[in-house]
Amino acid sequence: MQITALYTYPIKSLAGISLPRARVGRRGLAYDRRWMLVDRDGLFISQREIPQLALLAPEFSGPHLIIRHRLEGLEPLVAGVLPPEGAAGLEVQIWDDHCRALPVSPQADEWFSEALGTRCRLVYLPDESVRPLNPTYGQPGEMVGFADSCPLLVIGEASLGDLNQRLEEPVPMNRFRPNIVFSGGQPYEEEQWKSFRIGGARFRGIRTCGRCQITTIDQESAEMGKEPLRTLSTYRRQGHRIEFGLYASWVAENGELPHIQVGDEIVVGRR
Repeated sequence: MQITALYTYPIKSLAGISLPRARVGRRGLAYDRRWMLVDRDGLFISQREIPQLALLAPEFSGPHLIIRHRLEGLEPLVAGVLPPEGAAGLEVQIWDDHCRALPVSPQADEWFSEALGTRCRLVYLPDESVRPLNPTYGQPGEMVGFADSCPLLVIGEASLGDLNQRLEEPVPMNRFRPNIVFSGGQPYEEEQWKSFRIGGARFRGIRTCGRCQITTIDQESAEMGKEPLRTLSTYRRQGHRIEFGLYASWVAENGELPHIQVGDEIVVGRR
């Protein structure tokens, strides 16, 4: 089995960036979900409420984060990768978690508010703001950025292939917004991994990923349908959850942050 794609999603619920190589840290791949949009009350905004977030595509250019609207003729937003020094922190909420974040800029807030037709703010999660994993499945020292619950999401191409054989119209991998995609193996076998290695980096398999209605949003057009969630529910339901993919975290073994890249082999330890 080997890695065929790596994705980071700098701003929660916006389009992802395909990477040939990525640094791994406690919060996942570098820059993954370190930014997030919030409403007036500091509550996170996602494609669940505003599917059009899928049409906003970020990219990095030197010290800047650039966001473009893929369909509308808006001028791109250019923001500093780091908020200005001295920015006053604010409390934000993502699901049941509350943490301190930094506002990026009034210009960013205006751009996103215009692009989405609703008042919102762009915030950044600084290094000193720690969001631990839920203790029911997390271990001491594990943390996450603004992702829903865990640092990394791993999905095998065989799993998507099995699903697509059951659909009238196949769906692409971007419906599931993974970080690590790999070839080889059996459908859904990744969900049984308790530990695995990629190069010199060791990872812990945490739990399966429960899927939501974001999987029904076409990431190129922002149009919402019923698939693939409807079909997944017929054979991948466990209690109240519809499962697809493995949540994982990097196991820090020394002070160095490893890199992984497309083409690296995945060696599974315990299942």
